[in-house]
Amino acid sequence: MTSWRLLLTRPADDCEALAEVLAGQGIFSSCLPLLEIAPLPVSDTMRRTFSGLSCYSAVIVVSKPAARLAVQLLDVDGASLPTLPWFSVGAATAQILRERNLDAHCPDKGDDSEALLQLPRLLEAVARPGAQVLILRGEGGRELLAERLRALGASVEYLELYRRDLPDYPPQELPRRITAERLNGLVVSSGQGFEHLRQLAGDTWPALAQMPLFVPSPRVAEQARAAGARTVVDCRGASAAALLTALREHPVPVL
Repeated sequence: MTSWRLLLTRPADDCEALAEVLAGQGIFSSCLPLLEIAPLPVSDTMRRTFSGLSCYSAVIVVSKPAARLAVQLLDVDGASLPTLPWFSVGAATAQILRERNLDAHCPDKGDDSEALLQLPRLLEAVARPGAQVLILRGEGGRELLAERLRALGASVEYLELYRRDLPDYPPQELPRRITAERLNGLVVSSGQGFEHLRQLAGDTWPALAQMPLFVPSPRVAEQARAAGARTVVDCRGASAAALLTALREHPVPVL
């Protein structure tokens, strides 16, 4: 595995944490964050929603940035927390919630919305008559969770807490970095991260599309293949462990 030389594209803090894990396994990586988390201004809607959490049967937090901002809003509100279950796709997001003494749950296996939707505790929460679910997320995003939960009879609301911007880089920074550091693999953590990769690549995308691309889910894999990526590896999760498993199973390309 030590022959892998990877471009990491997560938000800056997550990039650095993943790079440290990879370095511990002897894997070189280069951080080029393609998602910059920009919190949205705290609005009256946010305040009203957090002061009225007791009306919900469950709260779903889709990402670590959403969890961090939710905790901040809880701390600002200062009210006693209602007893209700919180849910997340990944363990790292759940840990942020648990550190705030929230009753947080996440799938033991799987790192995507599909795995979350099979979680017995969530199914129990939404099976109650008149169940209402709050989903905390960034601007935009998938509708799968809401669609499935509504099909189960729950009422679903979204509260958007941040947006994901593409950081400002000089022209040709992406291909320059890949060439200068002799990178042989690309890693993205979400569909929007992949779209930002394509946007930054510009006219060089057809060449970069030949490189192995590691993605977190079947949905992003399909998105990447539709855009012309030739070798897409579905890690079946966004965690460092999922990426390491995929790296072990996939041969290093011969350049």
